[in-house]
Amino acid sequence: MNVMELYGRAQDGFEAVLAGVGADQWETPSTCPEWSVRDVAGHVIWAQRQLRAWATGEEYAEYGGAPGSAHPAAVLAEGEPLSLWREARAAASATLTEEALAKPVSLPGVGEMPVVGVVTLLLSDTITHTWDIAHALGQPVTLDPAAVSAAFEWSRANVMRRPGFFGPELTPPDDADVQTRMLAFLGRKA
Repeated sequence: MNVMELYGRAQDGFEAVLAGVGADQWETPSTCPEWSVRDVAGHVIWAQRQLRAWATGEEYAEYGGAPGSAHPAAVLAEGEPLSLWREARAAASATLTEEALAKPVSLPGVGEMPVVGVVTLLLSDTITHTWDIAHALGQPVTLDPAAVSAAFEWSRANVMRRPGFFGPELTPPDDADVQTRMLAFLGRKA
């Protein structure tokens, strides 16, 4: 299975979790320090908008949803999170042609990589934040196993441990499945 198929599965899972957020749950604290469920949604939506800009070569000057931002929900000021997610996802997906995926981009703190490398990064980000929202709201969630394996592989090679990104690795139980081990690696206790 290629990274685009895995990313599509991760996006489907994120959308399913967003669809389960009640109107009174958006301000619930998430597992991401100082971020609400709305902030996590804003960050993932921001990433879709940024991905579209990288794929098209356009400038995207909104930084309010970037990793480490104080309140990424600010990028959602113009609408309802689930609708905004669907719009941002569709707009980004429409730009991800073979040519666009091969285009080099430069990420602060990461360096230069092709857009397809950004998709792999966002696969990990989307998988993790799907769990963050579901866990904060007590929603049961089983992440797509193939997407989790790919995200875990990427994370082990590339994760940045610093405030606003990922905290210290936790020790998973001896009998932990891949999802639990990946989450522990990224500082989350399942």
